[in-house]
Amino acid sequence: MSQNIIRKSAIESIGYGFVKPEYLPKNKDEYYLRNLQNRSGIAYRKLTAYEIEILVRNGNTSDDWNNILVSDAFNPQQVKHCKFYGLVRIGKLEPYCLEFSDLKVAVGLYNSTIIACDLGDNVVIDNVNYLSHYIIGNEVIIVNVNELTATDHAKFGNGIIKDGENESIRIWLEICNENGGRSVIPFNGMLPGDAYLWSKYRDDDALLQQFKILTEQQFKKERGYYGKIGDRTVIKNSSIIKDVWIGSDAYIKGANKLKNLTINSGPEGKTQIGEGCEIVNGIIGFGCRIFYGVKAVRFVMASHSQLKYGARLINSYLGSNATISCCEVLNSLIFPAHEQHHNNSFLCAALIMGQSNIAAGATIGSNHNSRSPDGEFIAGRGFWPGLCVSIKHNSRVASFTILAKGNYDYELNIPMPFSLVSINESLNQLTVMPGYWLMYNMYALARNAWKYKDRDKRTDKSQYLEYDYLAPDSVNELFTSIYLLEKLIGKAWYSKERPGKATPSDTVCQNKGKELLAANNTVLNELEVVADGFENAKRKTVIIKAAKAWSIFRDLVIYYGGQQLIGFIKENKLTSLNEIKAALPPSLARGNEGGWLNIGGQLMPAEDVQTLKTRIKENKIKSWDAVHNYYAEASNRYPQQKLKHALSSLSEILETNIKKADEAVFTSIFDSVINTKEWMTEGIYSSRAKDYQNAFRKMVYSNKAEMDKVVGKLEENSFIQQQQDELATLKRQVKALKKTLAL
Repeated sequence: MSQNIIRKSAIESIGYGFVKPEYLPKNKDEYYLRNLQNRSGIAYRKLTAYEIEILVRNGNTSDDWNNILVSDAFNPQQVKHCKFYGLVRIGKLEPYCLEFSDLKVAVGLYNSTIIACDLGDNVVIDNVNYLSHYIIGNEVIIVNVNELTATDHAKFGNGIIKDGENESIRIWLEICNENGGRSVIPFNGMLPGDAYLWSKYRDDDALLQQFKILTEQQFKKERGYYGKIGDRTVIKNSSIIKDVWIGSDAYIKGANKLKNLTINSGPEGKTQIGEGCEIVNGIIGFGCRIFYGVKAVRFVMASHSQLKYGARLINSYLGSNATISCCEVLNSLIFPAHEQHHNNSFLCAALIMGQSNIAAGATIGSNHNSRSPDGEFIAGRGFWPGLCVSIKHNSRVASFTILAKGNYDYELNIPMPFSLVSINESLNQLTVMPGYWLMYNMYALARNAWKYKDRDKRTDKSQYLEYDYLAPDSVNELFTSIYLLEKLIGKAWYSKERPGKATPSDTVCQNKGKELLAANNTVLNELEVVADGFENAKRKTVIIKAAKAWSIFRDLVIYYGGQQLIGFIKENKLTSLNEIKAALPPSLARGNEGGWLNIGGQLMPAEDVQTLKTRIKENKIKSWDAVHNYYAEASNRYPQQKLKHALSSLSEILETNIKKADEAVFTSIFDSVINTKEWMTEGIYSSRAKDYQNAFRKMVYSNKAEMDKVVGKLEENSFIQQQQDELATLKRQVKALKKTLAL
C-alpha cells in the first residue's frame, strides 16, 4: 500500500490558489494579505514586448508574462535562466555588484525558480532552486539555497493556530517541568517575565486564560500571510528555509534547516545563523548568534543570546545576554546572563534565575534521578554548580549558591545565599559554608556583577534587570540566614551544655544564639552547628564558619542600607540631619523572602506582581505590550522601592528607627559602609592575588615575566583598579558628608 500521498493537478496551478477559497473573506483574492504586507512603495507596471523578448532570449520562462510586474528601473538583461510562476513583482535591477564580507555578486535574478513573490530593489537571487511566496526587501542577497518557501498557514514560530486548524497542532513550550504542567505559548516579543508568570501561577485559571487570550489576539488567524526577508539580509549556501520571517541585516550561511521561525534582526541587533544549524519552531531575538551544528526545537531566545558548537536547546526559554555552547538544555526557563559552555553539561526541568554558570559535567535532570519526569529544580540568581555535579529533583537553592563537585543523591533546600555546599564523604555529611563567596572569592562575585551589567547589549533597557549581588531578594535571604544561624547556634549550645535535655523553643534558641554571637563568645568555636531541612536525608547537615557568616551577613545588610542612604542624601542635596530625616520616605516593612520576586531578572515587590495579575484578570491590561509597559513602570518605581527596602533593612538590623536616629547612629552607619567597602576591596585584591602567589599556579611559568605576559600583571588589573578608585571616591564622599552634617 502506498505510504506517500502524491497528488496530481494541472501545471497551470503552480503559483496560484495559495489560500483555499473557503478561507478567503468575501470579495477578497489570494493576494489581499500580501498587498497589505508589501510596503515597499514600488510602482509596478507590466513588461513590454521588448523586455519579454530579452527575458525569453536569456533562458527565462513564465506561465503568464502578464503576471510579471516590474518597476520602471527594471533591466531584463539581469534576469537569466529563471522560471516564474504566478504573480511576481520585481523592483529595480541596476548594473551593480553587491558585496558582503568576501561575497561579491551581481544584482539580478539567475538560475532560480520563483513563485508568487515580491522582490525589492537591487536584489540578488542566484541558484535558488525553489523560492515561493516571500516578500523580499531591498539589496537582499540570496544565493545557493535549495528551498525557501512559505505556506498559507505559516505562524513564524508563534504558538497560534490558523483558520481551520485543530487546537492539537498548537506549539507549546514545556518549560520548568518535563510533563508539560507549566507549558506556555511562545510568541514574538515574549520576555522571561512573561514566561515566568505564565508557568508559575498554575493554580490561577483566570490568569492563565487571559494569558492565552493576550497571545491569540496579538496575531491574525487569517491564512495567506507571506514570509518576509528584510532589507540587506544575506542568505547563502543553505538547504531548507520554510515559514521563516527574517528581519533586516540578518546573515544566514550554511544552515541545514530553518522552519517555523521568527528571526528578529535590525538596528536593535543583527542576528547571525551559521553552518550546520537545524532550528525549528522558535523565536530568535535581536542580535542573536547561532553557529556550528546547533539544534533548537520549540524555544525562545531573547535578544543578544548565543547558541554555539552543537548546543541543543529544546522546549526552553533562554534569556537575554546568555550563552549556551556544546551542551544540552531541555524544558528549562533561564533568566538573563546565563553561561553554559561545556559539552557534557545537561540542564533539564529547571528554573535558573540568571547570572548563572553551569560547569562541565553538570547533570541537572529530573527523570534521570527521580521516580517520574515531573521533578523541578529552582536556583536563585548567581547559581554556580561545580564540575561533575549531579542534583536530584526536586531541589532549590538560594541566590549565589555554589555546589562543589559531587553527586547530590538527595533533594536539597539551601536557604542561605552565597553558600558553598559540599559532601563530606568521610564523615557522611552535607557541609554548608554560608558566605563562602564573600570570604574566599570576592573578586569573582564583584566582577560578575560588573560584567553582567557591562555586557547587557539590549538597546531598550526600560525593563531594569538587577545584577547587583546585594538587592532586595538576596538581602531578604541574608535576614533569613541571620535569624536561622542564631537559632541553629542556640540549639547547638543547648545541645552541648545540656545534653539529654529537651531543646528549648526556637525563640529561646534564637535569643541565646544572638547573645553568643553578639559577644563573640569563645564557645562558638566548640559548637557543631547542625541544620534540619537542608537535605532530604538521614545524614547530618553541618554549617561551618557560622559565626563568621553571621557577622559578614550583618555587615552586608548595613552596607546595603548605608549605600542607599548615602546615595539618597547626595541626590537630594541634603545638608542636615533634620533635613535627612524629614526627607526619608515612610518606613515600610522589609517583608520576608516572598516579599520580593524575581520576574525574569527584574525584581518586583510581591504586591506589584499581585496588582499586575489582578489587572490582567480584570481585563484592565489588555495586551502583552501593556504587560511590558507595566514592567517599565515598575522599573521606574524600583529605585524608590529599593531605597525603602534598604532603609527598612537598616532599621531592622540596627533595631533602630532611622527616621528617629541620632548623630551617633548615622556616624556608625557611614563608618560601617567605609569599613565594609575596604574589606570588600581588600578581599577582591587578595582573592585574585592568590592566583599569582600559589606555587602550583606559578610552576607552569619559567619566570614572572612569562606569567605576566600570559595572565597579565596583577597591579594592572583594571577591575581591581576600578574597585580601588570606587573606595577612594566613597571615602571622599563620606568625609564631605560628615563635614556637611557636622558629624
